[in-house]
Amino acid sequence: MKMRVTEATLETVCGITTKKLPRNTDPEIAFCGRSNVGKSSLINSLMNRKNLARTSAQPGKTQTLNYYKVNDCLYLVDLPGYGYAKNSQANRDAWGVMIQKYLTESDMLRYVFELVDIRHDPSAEDKQMYDWLVYLGFDPIIICTKADKIKPREIEKQLNRIRECLGAEEDCIMVPYSSMTGMGKDIMEDFMSQVVENEKH
Repeated sequence: MKMRVTEATLETVCGITTKKLPRNTDPEIAFCGRSNVGKSSLINSLMNRKNLARTSAQPGKTQTLNYYKVNDCLYLVDLPGYGYAKNSQANRDAWGVMIQKYLTESDMLRYVFELVDIRHDPSAEDKQMYDWLVYLGFDPIIICTKADKIKPREIEKQLNRIRECLGAEEDCIMVPYSSMTGMGKDIMEDFMSQVVENEKH
């Protein structure tokens, strides 16, 4: 049964100076990816809201770790985007520490979705993030955003190309997604429902 979002709020915002991350009692799904890959747009589309997660044409808009409470039973956690050159090295290092702290210390993290732009080969930083997630013991699910920007017949070829560039295994789940058309949304809702249901058992 798919989860239909009826309630969504931005509950907690953590910056690079935050000493202590929240200790939630409900399960969490985290979203990571390069700046401007479409994380905020994806989260808005999942929550059926236009502007709950702030979007911008300017890369690097999400510079905090944002916890969105969904249906009072699940958190979607938007991690700071990486790879935006205009951010200072000190800030990028600090965000890296914060992301690592979250990924290694959250007791309720159930899935990590790594977002990549389906139109392009993954960057070196995308590959580094994927390898890091695997090293930490996660099975990252790859969400290939902006799927409406390419022809339908090209999607499978691009998915295979992204899998190859990341060095992902054949069983790595890859989901073409479009925040504009809703492509892939039903699959994401299935994941959200599965997480919530698993917590009941």
